[in-house]
Amino acid sequence: MKKILLPLILLAFSAISAQEAMLLKSSVRHTIDELRDFVAIPNDALEHADINRNITWLTKKFNERGFNTSVLPTEGESLFFAALPMEDSKPTILFYMHFDGQSVDPSKWDQPNPYQVVLKAPDGNGWKNLSFDELNEDINYDWRLFGRSTSDDKGPIVMFLNTIDLLKKENKALPYNIKVILDSEEEKSSAPLAKAVKEYKELLKADFLVINDGPVHNSGKPTVIYGCRGITTLSLTTYGPEKPQHSGHYGNYAPNPGFQLAEVLASMKDTNGKVTIEGFYNGITLDEATMAILKSVPDNETEIKNNLQIKTPEKVGSFYQEALQYPSLNIRGMGSAWIGEKARTVVPESATAEIDIRLVPESDGTRLKNLVKKHVEKQGYFVTAKIPTKEERMAHNKIMTITEGPVTNAFRTDLNNPYGKFLVETLRNTFKEEVVQIRIMGGTVPIAPFINELKIPAFIVPMVNPDNNQHSPNENLRIGQIAYGIETFYSLLSTPKL
Repeated sequence: MKKILLPLILLAFSAISAQEAMLLKSSVRHTIDELRDFVAIPNDALEHADINRNITWLTKKFNERGFNTSVLPTEGESLFFAALPMEDSKPTILFYMHFDGQSVDPSKWDQPNPYQVVLKAPDGNGWKNLSFDELNEDINYDWRLFGRSTSDDKGPIVMFLNTIDLLKKENKALPYNIKVILDSEEEKSSAPLAKAVKEYKELLKADFLVINDGPVHNSGKPTVIYGCRGITTLSLTTYGPEKPQHSGHYGNYAPNPGFQLAEVLASMKDTNGKVTIEGFYNGITLDEATMAILKSVPDNETEIKNNLQIKTPEKVGSFYQEALQYPSLNIRGMGSAWIGEKARTVVPESATAEIDIRLVPESDGTRLKNLVKKHVEKQGYFVTAKIPTKEERMAHNKIMTITEGPVTNAFRTDLNNPYGKFLVETLRNTFKEEVVQIRIMGGTVPIAPFINELKIPAFIVPMVNPDNNQHSPNENLRIGQIAYGIETFYSLLSTPKL
């Protein structure tokens, strides 16, 4: 990955003067220090006190840059909002990022404390620790910062703040009003967001929305993403005997819920990985122009399969980007009785599969969940939303409990949107590089409420390296991506819309 990403940064420097390059490096250095300070505040999305401490830090830092800030109460954790003084004659950009993070298990990290940033350099196939004093002489853009939320999503927030500093140093006139909304529950589905956007609609009013979350394309090229898939979930549980029973005594007598569940799950897809549930893919069409955009993304199928260590991908689409245009049905976890060293010779009392369904704009999450339930009923199951009673167990041969999770909708902005063209042209001019345009990405960002309520187009402009290990142990941010992020923000905030 380093061999791919480094030329991008060098290309960027070739377009600016030596003095500007030095100023950029100074901004990168300050960003590193400020990011260390920010990451040191734990931000577990499940911890209320963590969220409040991060809001205090954000309030101080944005106020120092001249922003007016507000803490916006919701039915869950509060949102953080900031805006520079407004001028009616200017169009308004609303930036969305999030400051909460996934929980950490320090025992899985290659450093004592995931909230204390560690500087590392490539060392063969691994990494070696460095002192931050090494940055006083020069900054190697291949070095990385390891710590929770360095990439997802505190890194981009600090890049944005330091870009504001740089714009002020150069007395750049901003052709836009700037608003920022920072989410505090993105890592747990942002359940309060839809109602909050409705409540604070006037405050959030803007001409277009830019989301700075997720990584750039694997090629390392500048990337603009026009949409993301939504998500909803189901939990499926089948039942055997009321309590686990000795498999010697009842192995040929008591129905095994594991086999029942496996049979139902297997009936949902064919051998090519296509969902067989009737109507699951309804409403999706891809014309020639759309297919051309999808094929323009420089994915390397051989590299993707090699990284995944799979020989043959599923056949929902004929290539990776096409596959992302359809809803997916995924088993994200399964459990029954005990496994490994704790395995016991029993017929289990139940078996459970956790399902996630990734959504596209043409698919309604509630409708797809209902299709799954109807499919289960067609397999001869009595479906209930609760643990079955004894009377229900005695009345039905096959029972499945299905519980539903909330729906986070997908979004997709038209590829010909003028603000999208502005973003692509600005990045192309900045980095002298063709911009990767992705119609819809596979992951989920909770942006649909902004589009539905504010009636504005939205675009994802990612900043961080593709191999950043977000959500996982050893999350990291490549220092070269800090330079990339600052240049990207600088260009977007200082270039008038065409």
